[in-house]
Amino acid sequence: MKLKKFLQYRIWENNSSLVQLLGLCPVLAMTTNSVNAIGLGLTTTVILTITNVIISIFKLFIPKDIRIPIYMIVISSMVTCIEMLLHAYQFSLYQSLGVFIPLIVTNCIIVGRVDFIAYNSSIFISFLDGISIGIGSTLAMFVVGSIREILGNGTFLFGINKIFKFLNDLSCFTLIDKKYTIILAILPPGGFFILGFLIAFKNYLDLRKNKTNNENCLQSCKLKKFYE
Repeated sequence: MKLKKFLQYRIWENNSSLVQLLGLCPVLAMTTNSVNAIGLGLTTTVILTITNVIISIFKLFIPKDIRIPIYMIVISSMVTCIEMLLHAYQFSLYQSLGVFIPLIVTNCIIVGRVDFIAYNSSIFISFLDGISIGIGSTLAMFVVGSIREILGNGTFLFGINKIFKFLNDLSCFTLIDKKYTIILAILPPGGFFILGFLIAFKNYLDLRKNKTNNENCLQSCKLKKFYE
């Protein structure tokens, strides 16, 4: 139960992209289609998880006064390794993500979680935190990217062969005819609008859930007083 609450809090209740509004530059820039969103999200998740674990392992040897520069060295090393691996084995995805792979070094989500969680928690907690925060951010990017791709291009999962090489260029879904698409959706203003609507929808669901919980709690209290 505690693990479920731990994951739920990080993936949904305190989502880094929809609640904390951190790392919005890649969220808005790389979500013109769902495949780019998945690629950048998974890359960020791997780097965040590995960095969290490394910092948690060596936290007793990291001087508090110079911890931020050390974080940056570790993060930049991980980003460089992942970038080289993508360049070697997933070159098409590497080309699509472009400059946003090196920019992960400055992603405030990673620096924030490393300093707030990894530097003060166990290796296991740091590992779970990295995975859950990364998944939450990836899901947010995937939803934004999917909506923008469907509305702007009429397709879904176009370019999935960049991730799975055994698929071909035609391995995607065409949901809307090209002449009915909304070009604004894949432009920068469209990214802001869709992210804003997604945040508003999440807030609506949270308020509705809280209202239902309060009503159930009030009902339980009345029943308890009645039987007393």
